Amino acid sequence: MPLKIQQTNSLLTSQSGLALVGALLQQTQYSEKLALLPHPANRGRTHLSSDIAKAMIGLLVQGKCDFEDIEGHRNDSFFPLALNLSQVPSTAALRQRLDLADERWDSVAVETAVKLLAHYAIQTPCYQDYIPLDADVSPMENSNSNKEGVSMTYKKVMGYAPIFVYLGAEGYLLNLEFREGKQHCQAGTTEFLTQSFQLLPQLKHAKYLLRMDAGNDCVDNQIACEHFNKAHQSRIRIDYIIKRNQRRESAEKWLEIAQQHGKSQRARPGKNVWLGKISRQYKQLDEPVTIIFRVTQRTVSATGQQLLLPEIEVESWVTSLNESPEQIIELYQDHGTSEQFHSEFKTDIGLERLPSGYFKTNTRVMFLALLAFNLLRIMGQECLDVRCKPFAAQHRVRRRRLRSVIQNLIYLAARLIRHARQWILGFGRECPVYETFAQLYLKWSTG
Repeated sequence: MPLKIQQTNSLLTSQSGLALVGALLQQTQYSEKLALLPHPANRGRTHLSSDIAKAMIGLLVQGKCDFEDIEGHRNDSFFPLALNLSQVPSTAALRQRLDLADERWDSVAVETAVKLLAHYAIQTPCYQDYIPLDADVSPMENSNSNKEGVSMTYKKVMGYAPIFVYLGAEGYLLNLEFREGKQHCQAGTTEFLTQSFQLLPQLKHAKYLLRMDAGNDCVDNQIACEHFNKAHQSRIRIDYIIKRNQRRESAEKWLEIAQQHGKSQRARPGKNVWLGKISRQYKQLDEPVTIIFRVTQRTVSATGQQLLLPEIEVESWVTSLNESPEQIIELYQDHGTSEQFHSEFKTDIGLERLPSGYFKTNTRVMFLALLAFNLLRIMGQECLDVRCKPFAAQHRVRRRRLRSVIQNLIYLAARLIRHARQWILGFGRECPVYETFAQLYLKWSTG
């Protein structure tokens, strides 16, 4: 039987999860902090800055980043109600006022995100009491555009090359720096790490483990950790595991070192592996560091072909931890999980291609996305301990992907009811996440 299609007078919303976003933001005084910042377009209307910022965050938590997407909410009664907006900006207003915003907006976004992490986010250690800090560059492809700052990245694509620092095994976004695509991954990284480390005392942990790739094999990064540890004595400590760049080091020389100091493991006939560690003193550091190595020698290929000359593969890591080589390598391999966090930031929030042609405006959008990223992550983690169908799992999971949070919480249909001078959000009788939603909203709206 064919359905009858008609339009009713009921007010409906398909993004009821924005109420949770608005409740969380309301706990941070984000609007009040933005109101203190002068903006050339405000002309005494201090609420406009927060309207612009929260409207953009409202788009980002839906996985949208184009300024034109705001037009879908211009006649929406729920969007301004959920995010506590005085009015929904137009496309032109959203674009132009973000163009005029300055870098102080970024500081407020980071400050707000850290406050959220301190109060609502549970960070899981990666080893003993160590909370992981995964720092890495992830190119954002923006080819076939004339956007300011777009240039060739190390991935051989035209785009940007921002650096991110993720916190905890769940992958909360602690800080980022937006960069042109041509910028080397180590250029400015030591200063960025120092800035990020200053956020850690606001959190509740005492031990952190910084993990970085070979592109950031620079003694300056180790010095930054050492200086932070000295400044905070025994209250907070940052240890590190950084993959080494072999540069011009001889593979044959490393084979001699491995045979002398390492432990041999025969993986298969024709393939020998040595694991071990040595100590090395750098003149820039007060204490010697430990270098973990894994040297592989192949005389027979995996297909059984006898090699004319042996193949020598060298991998090494510099660390301040005094653990076994196997433990250090395992901890570093878990650093690869941060690639999934990059994917969530770029694809789930929809930020692979940035909306503006101006580098400065895209920087503002990136930091608003940092805040949106953590809002969604906190919502997803809070749902893990609540038994509801969309979030239920047969086995224990550590985190929910942002796409799942957007689909199951943000894009949740409800009826908007005006009764007795109150707005009521009505969910269907069979809504599987009603109890979860109600519990979270009550917690965050009255917390």
